[in-house]
Amino acid sequence: METTLLHPVLESLASGERHPDIPEDRDLYGRFVGSWDFDYTGYGSDGDVTTAIGEWHFMRGLDGRAVVDVWICPSRAERAKEGSPPGEYGVTVRFYDASADTWKVTWHGPAFGNVRPFTAAREGDEIVQRMVTPEGHDMRWIFSDIEDDSFHWRSVISEDGGATWNLREEFAVRRRPAG
Repeated sequence: METTLLHPVLESLASGERHPDIPEDRDLYGRFVGSWDFDYTGYGSDGDVTTAIGEWHFMRGLDGRAVVDVWICPSRAERAKEGSPPGEYGVTVRFYDASADTWKVTWHGPAFGNVRPFTAAREGDEIVQRMVTPEGHDMRWIFSDIEDDSFHWRSVISEDGGATWNLREEFAVRRRPAG
C-alpha cells in the first residue's frame, strides 16, 4: 500500500516553475534544480577525516513556492557495494519569506535523528544558511563558488560566539549530465 501512496505524494509535491511571489532576484535555490554528485569530506573534532561519494537531487515544490532536495551519502551506487557504511538520507524544504526577505530552511536527517532549522540569505557571492544548535553553538551551511555545473558546500560551527569557526563537512558538487 505504501507504494501506491508514494506516487500521488511526489506528484502533488513537485512543481515545474517558480511561483511569481518569489522575485527572480531572490530565487536563491532555483539554479540548483536537477541532479548532482558530490565528494564528501567530514572532519571530526578528534582530527578524524571521513570521505564518501554522495548524490543530491533538487526540485521545485509546493506550488513553486519551495525548493526541495534529497541528499544521499554515501550515494545509492556506493551503498550497493559491500562494506559501505549506511550513511544518511536527508530531505530539505526551503521557502522564501517575503515579509523577512529571507529563506526559511529545514533539513531532516532521520538516520541520526537530526532536524536543522535555518534562515538563509545571499551574502556576497555565497548563500549562507544560519542556525543555533541545541547546544547553543552558531552553525552555518554555506553554498559558494556557484557555477552552472558545480558549487562548493560547507558546514562550519563556532563554539565561542563566532570568534573562531571549525569546518565540519564539505562537498565538492558537480551537476550530473542531462539524460
